Order: sequence, then structure tokens, then C-alpha cells
Amino acid sequence: MTADRAYLDHNATSPVRPAVSQAVARALSLPGNPSSVHAEGRAARAMLEEARERVARLVGATPPQVTFTSGGTEAANAVLSGALRRRGRPAPTRLLVGATEHPCVTAGHRFPADAVEVLPVLASGVIDLDALAARLAALRDADVLVSVHAANNETGVVQPISDVVALARSHGRALVHSDAVQAVGKIPLDVSALGLDALTLSGHKFAAPKGVGALVLRDDVQLDAAFVRGGGQEARLRCGTENLPGIVGMGEAAEIARNALDADALRLATLRDALEDAVLARAPDAVVFGRGAARLPNTLCFSVPGLDAPTALIAFDLAGIAVSSGSACASGKVARSPVLAAMGVSPALATGALRVSLGWNTGEGDTARFLGAFERVVETLYRRRGLAA
Repeated sequence: MTADRAYLDHNATSPVRPAVSQAVARALSLPGNPSSVHAEGRAARAMLEEARERVARLVGATPPQVTFTSGGTEAANAVLSGALRRRGRPAPTRLLVGATEHPCVTAGHRFPADAVEVLPVLASGVIDLDALAARLAALRDADVLVSVHAANNETGVVQPISDVVALARSHGRALVHSDAVQAVGKIPLDVSALGLDALTLSGHKFAAPKGVGALVLRDDVQLDAAFVRGGGQEARLRCGTENLPGIVGMGEAAEIARNALDADALRLATLRDALEDAVLARAPDAVVFGRGAARLPNTLCFSVPGLDAPTALIAFDLAGIAVSSGSACASGKVARSPVLAAMGVSPALATGALRVSLGWNTGEGDTARFLGAFERVVETLYRRRGLAA
């Protein structure tokens, strides 16, 4: 929090930590290209590979499994290009995606429209595992790619990835990708223990700079073609000179997040739960989305019947509070959420959805400031209801 603002939109982007800024500055001071063989180049390469190790440790991978990208969208697009396959097997010809996936999955794939199926979610926002099992059984003779995110960016609902992977393994010819952009750095994730074939992440969601991410692949899984062609960097998968300052910053943020994961999760869950209770005390008819499911410890998404989210966002912003109505994927976009629609939320209720997402620099002063503004917003809403009645 600054003196005049409370930033509660960490799921959109988390402010860069001071230690990360310092790491970026050190990388900026290096003159060498990581691909050069002279001393300056070797120093840059050493920084790059240290960052790779740090990112790998955060998600339970080995450094060679990590390919740096410009962010989660590029990484997901690469996985869903149709070129991912298990060694010795054909590439998947069918794609199954969860109904609450991020647009980088729903719009970022390159499968033909008739080869894509959307998996429903329960009212809680959790993937319908029975529906997944039924579709895999029906596609038992096909090579399939299943894409289910680790946690939802709007509601914070955490998906049962281990169960998804188990169903895919029982199918025998299915690969599993998880868009873990919102989960990495907030909850424990171990790509090896989960058995995931591919995981994608983005640094700015856990206090690294914007514009840097990574793709993590199992050892026995490969991409048949480079997704950015050029000079052969990143094991010839993502060519072009690496964004060394961004990558070093992401490595620093990954190390901090890994070391503080349990403590941060407990602190943020305590703050979030207290905030949720206070919201419901001030607006008893409020609906908290995903409340019955496991959620990220930092995320609260709710709606008050009759509340208009665009109007409320303006009121919060004028009060010095940054919150969101959902995903921050298009500048200025405030529209009905496909995520809430997939959960069966009525259009009227979805129109008022607000997302409060906490982070490393959130304190009780920030949540208290939000509650003060929220109280004024709902008082106005209830007063108008009374006048209308």
C-alpha cells in the first residue's frame, strides 16, 4: 500500500518486490549476450541458468525442463499448437478444455474447431471429473490433450489436477497441460509429483517483471517444432536473445516465493477470510463465488445483488482502491464473465462481480480501507433499493 492508494489486484499483476528490482538492475548492468562465448557472455549465461534453476525449484522441475517465454500466453499457445506429444506417440488430435479456462487456452489453441470440446464445471467452479472421464472413455482410440488450469484467475478456485492426471493416465493416450499462471507462487505445485506433461506460468503474477514466463515439459514429452524460430536459443524451442533482466527478476521472485510460500499463504488466507466475513456482515445477501471449493489463499470474488460492477469500480478507484471485476486481459474491458456463466451464475448477479486479490505487500490497512469504501457503496445500493420499494 502507498500513502494514498490500496492495491488489491494482485491476480492482474503483483507489484515487483524490491529485491526483484535490484536483481533486474544487476542484470541490466551486464553487457554480454548469454549466447556469446567471451567473459561477458559467460557471466550473462550464468545469471540466466541460475534463474532457470530457481524457477525449476519453485515448480518441482529440473532446469532442462524449463523454457523461458514472454509470458503465460505465449507458453500456453506453444503447448496448444498441436505440436506437443509424448516421445514415440503421435501428436494429439483432440483437445479437451475446462469451461473456466483463461482465453490463452480457449482462444490460444490451434486445434480445428471440431476437434475441441469444452468440459463443464460444477456450480463451485471445479471441473466435472465425471464428464472428463466420460469424454476420455468415448475418445479411447484417440490421442488427446487435456488442458485444465491449476487455479482460476477470477474466483481463485483450485482444480483437482492430480485427479485430472489420473484420469488421463487411465486413458493411456492423453496428455495433460495446466495453465498454472495464477497458482505458481501462491500454493505448492510440483509438476513431477502431479505427473503433468506441461505446465505454463507467468512471472508478473508472483512479483516478477511483466513480459516473462516459462513453459515446463516432462522429460518424455516434446514439442515437434520451435514456436519462435531463429538462432537456436532455449533448446531451439523459443529462439531470440533471451530477456535476461526479466528472466533474472523472475528467478529472484521464484526463490522468494518458494521460501515464503507457507507463511505467505497462511497470512493471506487469514486476511482474506477476515475480509470475506466482513463483506458478508455488511452485505448479508452477497454471494461469494467458489466458496464451497478449495481456493487460492489470496482471492475473494463476490457479488451483491443489484450492484453494478463498473460503477462500483469507479467508486473504489476514486476512494484510492484498486480492485477488479475479473480478468484483466483486455484494456478497459468490463463484461459478463464467461467463468461465472460456466458456473451457472445468473447474468444479473454476474454483472456485479468484484474480485479482491491480495499479495505480498497487502496489510490490514489495505483491507480496512476497502471495507470502508465498500460500506459506502452498499449503503448507497440499499438506500436506492428502499426508495425503489
